[in-house]
Amino acid sequence: MRAARIAFATGLSCALALAGDMPPEKDPYSNHSKLLVYIDEQQIEHPVKTPDDWARRRADIVLGMQRAMGQLPSRGSLPPLDVNVTETSQEDGLTRLKLTFVAEQNDRVPAWLFVPARAAGGRSPAMLALHQTTKIGKDEPAGRGPMNNLHYGLELAQRGYIVLIPDYPSFGEYEYDFKASGRASGTIKGIFNHMRCVDLLQTREEVDPERIGVIGHSLGGHNAMFVAAFDERLKVVVSSCGWTPFHDYYEGKIAGWTSDRYMPRLRDVYDLDPNRVPFDFYEVVASFAPRAFFSNSPLHDANFEVAGVKKAAAAVKEVFEMFGADDALVIRYPDCEHDFPPEIRQEAYQFVDRALRAKTP
Repeated sequence: MRAARIAFATGLSCALALAGDMPPEKDPYSNHSKLLVYIDEQQIEHPVKTPDDWARRRADIVLGMQRAMGQLPSRGSLPPLDVNVTETSQEDGLTRLKLTFVAEQNDRVPAWLFVPARAAGGRSPAMLALHQTTKIGKDEPAGRGPMNNLHYGLELAQRGYIVLIPDYPSFGEYEYDFKASGRASGTIKGIFNHMRCVDLLQTREEVDPERIGVIGHSLGGHNAMFVAAFDERLKVVVSSCGWTPFHDYYEGKIAGWTSDRYMPRLRDVYDLDPNRVPFDFYEVVASFAPRAFFSNSPLHDANFEVAGVKKAAAAVKEVFEMFGADDALVIRYPDCEHDFPPEIRQEAYQFVDRALRAKTP
């Protein structure tokens, strides 16, 4: 019998899908680009015609992600965040807080929190900013690295957003042993941590808890997508150079997704066969509908093949159209390599402004 579907509560996708981290059962979806169908418990395929139908399909998407990533750790009895501020400074109209917080027992996440001066005394929108694969981790989006095009955390704070910028496990100041963690993948650990980041933002009196989004580049680009698939509190998602369908990733050679910080099951359970992987990026993007999604997908990105993005965009558009949310899906194809150029960043920020109804300077 199929595993339980995903239950939805208080705008959050609460995972009830898998029993522990047992080997996953057979994936019922043979074609993950075929979005407007769902398969019931008797393995019968039905068309998706309404938002209620889509909720069933979406639940199966999150279930498929957990088959590949491992079960999302329980959020039923979370420990206190116990935020510990280690450094405070004032600069360029911002309060910069360096802090750590508790993700789960015996595990503290280092992060930057930027609070614009104009956020005092009111409720402001907030963004979670996730870094790429870089030794300096959170410092890059915070404006402390040499790549100016990746200072999006600082730029959003200067635009008036409260911005939280965490280290991903094993980067920056976040020492982490993936093998000793007991988690089936680094990806599911990242999702859990980033949901805790949303928890932290919602505790801040300056933050409007209904106006939170996420942005990231490369590693941060797909981590932004992954957490938004699980956490519907995130109302807008910006992914730069973060995705292409598995069949288009290095012509289907998906070993790059299988390190401990990603999804080892793609190798150990699914034999590096993209036909067997129980989810794909068509579905991840579609899971956001009708929430807002902006993708920067350059024409010459050597990591994430643009032809795959264009194929997925055509399929995903139908889901957004079903919700009457055509303008909530924007994908741009700049003539550059693996980068987040200024004109695309500015368009992405304006997209975020519209989604979160932000008043910018």
